[in-house]
Amino acid sequence: MPVPVAVGLWVVLGVVLLALVLTGRRRLARRTRGIVPAPPAVPGEADRGAVVLDPVDALYVVSTLAGDWLARVGAHGLGDRSRATVTVHDDGVHVARAGAPDLWIPADAVRAGALSPGMAGKFVGKDAIVVVTWQVPGDPVAATGTAASDAPEPVRLDTGLMPRHHDDVPRLLAALQDLADPTDKEDQ
Repeated sequence: MPVPVAVGLWVVLGVVLLALVLTGRRRLARRTRGIVPAPPAVPGEADRGAVVLDPVDALYVVSTLAGDWLARVGAHGLGDRSRATVTVHDDGVHVARAGAPDLWIPADAVRAGALSPGMAGKFVGKDAIVVVTWQVPGDPVAATGTAASDAPEPVRLDTGLMPRHHDDVPRLLAALQDLADPTDKEDQ
């Protein structure tokens, strides 16, 4: 087979594979958009409360449905792995992500903090991923004009954050667990 034909076939194959990947990502986002309401908007810096944990460099691994670390959530950019800076405030957790929308997890939405060796395609072999379990409130915009029984239910998610420096793992975990103090939660 002549070299130009072989190169052309490889290029076509590459384009087809890229199209399949992008189609799969769009389907995942569409499918999970009907299940997971949009996360709350990131409040202004003055409205986040006092800083409990200074910014920690991390990898935003993924958000999944709580308890099922293979059920990746693609909606609202929650399935996009990216570099991040995580700051814990009195009023919540700010995950400033590079190349993806920032994420705000309100303090009253945090249910638990735990360690994991991996989730949704990212496995490191040791408990280095800090997983925050939190509850996305039902989308009030979608519920407007609907009966109370039709209002979306809150959805629990697990969000994985892997601090860049090993010393930051216990610090981030402790700060998240303090936010998730069961004495402050009604439905823990």
